[in-house]
Amino acid sequence: MKREIHKWHSPSLNKEMEIVIYGHYGDALLLLPTAAADYLEYERFLLIDAISKPINEGKFKVFSINSINSESWLNNEMHPKHKAMRHQQFNTYVEQEVVPFIKTHTSNETPIYTSGASLGALHSANLFFRRPDLFAGTIAMSGNYDLSTYTKGYYDEDVYFNSPEQYLQNMDDDRLLSMIRKSDHIHILSGAGNYETPDASRRFSALLNSKSIPHELDIWGPDMAHDWPTWRAMLPYYLESRF
Repeated sequence: MKREIHKWHSPSLNKEMEIVIYGHYGDALLLLPTAAADYLEYERFLLIDAISKPINEGKFKVFSINSINSESWLNNEMHPKHKAMRHQQFNTYVEQEVVPFIKTHTSNETPIYTSGASLGALHSANLFFRRPDLFAGTIAMSGNYDLSTYTKGYYDEDVYFNSPEQYLQNMDDDRLLSMIRKSDHIHILSGAGNYETPDASRRFSALLNSKSIPHELDIWGPDMAHDWPTWRAMLPYYLESRF
């Protein structure tokens, strides 16, 4: 499998950010790390090995980036307002730096799908629902789509506009909704085992239904815990069976 590591100083975040690419060609899959992890997390926990077949077949070219969650939602020393501001800078980094980078390494016509597990599921869904003009769909695994679960009671406009469960309730922009509804690949997945919160996925699915947004809700069994074996089973299954 072809593997390349790139890095640059991000003007949006004012720090050096790495990105790793797997594969030669195919639709682009952008991976968002769990919790406070880095761009190599999915490789370390063997998820890249698990999806090697669609990568090697040229079905997908995978891009994995760093999180900055330790500088935002997971930083207990930081004022909540500054956490939200930092996350907005992360959005700018992805939208204005990572997306053009992906296009340079694929093509302007190549669709970009987002994916992630746990907190990465929230971010991957949020990126798609905020910017369906940039992203073609999402595979969100074991997520909670209400950002306020991470803000310890703090709430402002930046929290609202990064919490899909909240802003989608009030979304009435026909242009945005039309783009979202055109996606054939909105997949909301969860296990039902230890530390999973399948009701969060069911609640988000009900919201999508209320907005007439086509999607797939898939709750796996009680043997599927909030852990890597679950995600190593889910992602290859969806990449190979739904695309």
